[in-house]
Amino acid sequence: MSRPEDLLPPDLFYNDSESRKYTTSSRIQKIQSDMTHRALSLLNLTHPSMILDVGCGSGLSGEILSQSEEEGTPAGPHVWIGFDISSSMLGVALEKEVEGDLFLADAGQGVPFRAGTFDAAISISAIQWLCNAESSDESPAGRLSRFFNGLYASLRRGGRAVCQFYPKNDEQKKMVSQAAVKAGFGAGLLEDDPGTKNAKTYLVLTVGGGELDGDITGVVKGMDGVDVMDHRRRTKDRKRGEDRKGSKAWIVRKKEQMEKKGKVVKATSKYTGRKRRIAF
Repeated sequence: MSRPEDLLPPDLFYNDSESRKYTTSSRIQKIQSDMTHRALSLLNLTHPSMILDVGCGSGLSGEILSQSEEEGTPAGPHVWIGFDISSSMLGVALEKEVEGDLFLADAGQGVPFRAGTFDAAISISAIQWLCNAESSDESPAGRLSRFFNGLYASLRRGGRAVCQFYPKNDEQKKMVSQAAVKAGFGAGLLEDDPGTKNAKTYLVLTVGGGELDGDITGVVKGMDGVDVMDHRRRTKDRKRGEDRKGSKAWIVRKKEQMEKKGKVVKATSKYTGRKRRIAF
């Protein structure tokens, strides 16, 4: 079965007809509602917040963000701003008179907001579109890099983001998560109903400087099936005095282990472990 992102760019795929069909489908509404509530539970907001909705479409998630706590939105109602590349989707949102502010923008070109604007961000079923290059002048890696760098800058210190997406394969999942980590996020992948046709992947992101200090394990603690990819966490967890892989001390220790096994190793010198210049 063809995936929508393999057929056309999102601004062309979601034309007037497709946008209305998507918005009025009771099945889509139910799925979108469930995933939005799941994202909110992962954000774990404790007070009304300023939230960015990336790929907001016709405002299905935004309508939930605008609800009060009594209506089922934790710490709500929240103030939200959404942007999407499809003018048709945004047109439907305007007709519905959603409460959030709407912008026409391409996430693959960055996040067009002032640094530190948002307390949190969500994205439902959108970022897999960034994995497709729409012209020979662009690349999926470049689009993902611009998006995550812009998203990181737009969030306040201690902020969080949850991006639900449908990765095509493990390689695409890795490409997305690595782009987020490279931008500076603490990142964790959480998959609901893995191995089934209803599987849904959530990329949970944290920005350092708050109570969590960017440590994603504080967000996903106790959850099953979470793959934490925060390189800063791994560095922090290294025991004091433990040798870094590739360092001189690490190489010398490995040599000693090899010698004990009776193997011949090169003598240690002042050049052991020294980085070499790239030779052309």
